[in-house]
This record gives sequence, C-alpha cells and structure tokens, in this order.
Amino acid sequence: MPAEHRIRVREQDLQDSAPTTGEGGKPDPQDEERDRRAANLFLLTAAIVLIGAGIWLVDALIKAKRADECMSSGRRNCSPIDVPVQR
Repeated sequence: MPAEHRIRVREQDLQDSAPTTGEGGKPDPQDEERDRRAANLFLLTAAIVLIGAGIWLVDALIKAKRADECMSSGRRNCSPIDVPVQR
C-alpha cells in the first residue's frame, strides 16, 4: 500500500471519528446530553459503591470493637456459636 494512500485513509478515519457539530462549530446538543447522562450514571454508580463500602467498613469496625471490648473484660463467650438443637 503506497504511503499516500495510508495517509488519506488515516485522515478519513480522523474525520469519521470527529464529534458531530451543530451550527457555528459547537458540539451537537444531543451528543452533549448523552455524554452528560453517561457521566451522571457513572458518578451515581460510583457514589453508591463508595457509600456501600463505607457502611460495610463501619459495621466491620463496630463488630471488631465490640469483640475487643468483650475479650478485654475477660469474658470467654464473646463470639458465641449457634449450634442446632439435637433431638
């Protein structure tokens, strides 16, 4: 493939991948809205994951603190094991 042809193909690829523009060279409002919606969904998902991880971490720390306080007081059954009743 000649070098000239490769350059034209690359230029065409760049033109095809360029964002669509409305009047005056500004980005198309529909594209902006779609990008904004996608960003908002991503941020919402990230926030939900972070809040869930924070709640899990706080719960784990509270349980560890209770177990540590129980063991520090000298008790032996700080983490009781539930055994099913045998008949």
